[in-house]
Amino acid sequence: MIHRILEFSLRQRVFVVLAAAGLVMAGIFAALRLPIDAVPDITNVQVQINTEVPALAPEESERLVTFPLETELTGVPGMDEVRSLTRFGLSQITLIFKDGTDIYRARQLVSERLQDVLEKIPPGLAPKLAPITTGLSEIYQYVVDYAPHATNKPPTRREQLMELKLIQDFTIKPSLRTVPGVAEVNAMGGYEKQIVVLPQPAKLRDANLTFEELAKLIGENVENAGGGVVNHDGEQLIIRSVARVETTEDIANLPVKFAAGIQPILVKDVAEVGIGSKVRTGAATENGEEAVIGMAMMLTGENSRIVAKRVGERIQEITAKLPPGIVIRTVYDRSALVDRTIGTVDRNLFEGAILVVGVLLALLGNWRAALIVA
Repeated sequence: MIHRILEFSLRQRVFVVLAAAGLVMAGIFAALRLPIDAVPDITNVQVQINTEVPALAPEESERLVTFPLETELTGVPGMDEVRSLTRFGLSQITLIFKDGTDIYRARQLVSERLQDVLEKIPPGLAPKLAPITTGLSEIYQYVVDYAPHATNKPPTRREQLMELKLIQDFTIKPSLRTVPGVAEVNAMGGYEKQIVVLPQPAKLRDANLTFEELAKLIGENVENAGGGVVNHDGEQLIIRSVARVETTEDIANLPVKFAAGIQPILVKDVAEVGIGSKVRTGAATENGEEAVIGMAMMLTGENSRIVAKRVGERIQEITAKLPPGIVIRTVYDRSALVDRTIGTVDRNLFEGAILVVGVLLALLGNWRAALIVA
């Protein structure tokens, strides 16, 4: 058999050379598109449903939220297993599907089932599907901060973290989510800037107002409203009420009650209005100092090395558009880890090949035979 192969190869030299060249080109083409990662992702096909439950204890969340969701989602086509986790403020359900199941079809089936369970859980709760990522999809981390010599940064670190969180949420995150292969961009740390109205109970009692009435009156007076259309001289005039607030002073000067006096009772007469932040349940630090950290999550099945490089390139574009004094520092780049891993493999293969050639040369005494075997 070997003689026939050798004879055919010698007689059909052009065909053998062309076939070898074709195989080399196909190999190069496949190698350039081969998904390479430092750690293999063996996560099964799964869909997660997260529900924020801010006002219930874990026992009540389990009974009123998690159990109805589990009952409704049981029996989804292709599902192998269902798991649940209930903590204070969170109900999480994980559906495990059979290998080879189309993740997008599985999410569609789950979404259809969720529409039927909304009437069975407490009002105001909104179960949401988690992004199409896995535990190994965190491919890029960066820190948003002020430059050491920035002149426009707020005086306190708390105020700086508020501004940095706004830049992360409204400038950096929307731009990174358009990168091909990125499923979600998360953030840790910072303060979520809010306008805080702090009622004074004694003043509310004197004005004969309750907390609910004050909140309702403020909510009704901070939104624009349409007033219809008036036809006049062949033209249509659109009428609307412009009441959207722009500053804390606008909220403080809102009237909440017209008593017997000449002037109405304003919000600032019964409450304090200022800039505050949402209650935090965690923080992020860099080198022992609080910071705002962003994380780019890769879409399941993508090439982490290529997607991480795309994110790095987009970070460079975003940096040029940020306000003066704002910098983005990369703290983790999966592409660098993959490149170092590939470098380690290359070095080990090269050293192993040299060792094999040396051993064969010593045993066979023929360098040609050693190279052929190697």
